Amino acid sequence: MSINVNKNSVNKAFLQPLACNSEISRGRLYQEADASTRSVFQRDRDRIIHCSAFRRLKYKTQVFVYDEGDHYRTRLTHSLEVAQIARSLSRFMGLNEDLSEALALAHDLGHTCFGHAGEDALRECMAPYNGFDHNAQSLRIVTKLEHRYAEFDGLNLTWETLEGLVKHNGPLIGPFATRKTPVPLAIAEYVKDQDLVLDSFPALEAQVTALSDDIAYNAHDIDDGLRSGLFTIEEVMEEPMVGPVIERVMARYHKLDRTRLINESLRRLISAMVNDVFAETKRRYDESGPRSVDDVRSCKKAIVAFSPGMAEKDKSLKQFLFANMYRHNKVNQMASKAHRVVNDLFYLLVEQPELMPAGWKGDIGEKSELKTARRVADYIAGMTDRYALDEHSRLSNLSKKA
Repeated sequence: MSINVNKNSVNKAFLQPLACNSEISRGRLYQEADASTRSVFQRDRDRIIHCSAFRRLKYKTQVFVYDEGDHYRTRLTHSLEVAQIARSLSRFMGLNEDLSEALALAHDLGHTCFGHAGEDALRECMAPYNGFDHNAQSLRIVTKLEHRYAEFDGLNLTWETLEGLVKHNGPLIGPFATRKTPVPLAIAEYVKDQDLVLDSFPALEAQVTALSDDIAYNAHDIDDGLRSGLFTIEEVMEEPMVGPVIERVMARYHKLDRTRLINESLRRLISAMVNDVFAETKRRYDESGPRSVDDVRSCKKAIVAFSPGMAEKDKSLKQFLFANMYRHNKVNQMASKAHRVVNDLFYLLVEQPELMPAGWKGDIGEKSELKTARRVADYIAGMTDRYALDEHSRLSNLSKKA
């Protein structure tokens, strides 16, 4: 997907002095010799791409269950779209593309099967057991649950990648925290071994990834919503971010078929959001004047951001999508099914953890309900949509036979 940049609105590579330098990374929890042909952030990206959790994103959906159709976004295609936008933003502004790409590819690793519905269900199940949070689950995956290397659990990613993964939406504690809930247990436990400085903003590459996530979401949720018939072009044109873009396309191409109209409009919509991010980021950079990555972390607000006007349009569009897509009757029916499957699997496996595959049983013999619930949550969170449905069917049949 191409991104048009207004070359007059910003100076190319203006953030280059603030880019994370792979040669002076804060390193990894477990020391390793550097690769001879790749930077540390390239190595992080490659480890993420090759891990099993990344492959499973192919069959983890965001809104629609996998068997609803082949054209809807999955967590994998979404992650690739985010990575493309993040790389484009980073390249033009002079940031470290490899770190931005690694963060984009890793940011959804902790999401459950069945998208938002699956996470809501697992969060409810885990409420008595220190809760569930997909960002914290992403950290668990890359620091504990992946078993690919002989000398350590996880992927042993660099400090900068872990920082961005945990804090890409902003500080988790302190006066500038973007969330007022307690720090998820998995994150609180990990920072005892490697301090990720939870009260500061992350590096700019993580901030770029967060905005790229929003941009990709807006575009593909409109696309998927229109494709599935959850709302019409006329309805979404009421949104101030979308209407003027579609109107300009219709004015220029008078007899454009529906598919081309949607695709051309979304391409331009992405460009409009990207150009806004460039201009607002340049304004905030000039205003705050950070001179180093550490200056960025100590700022009182994010530097990479939408302008106030675009932020209002973004908020309005999200409200539209929530009402007309995420709460549509068709989606509610799928969500209800997803909730039932996750709920059934969780309580059955907590009661009978021996039903899990051998590699997941671990130390459940200790009879710790908290530890068992956490292990079951890790197992379910890693499931793809189709595996969860198959496992639910299999275990339900076993229960009936018993």
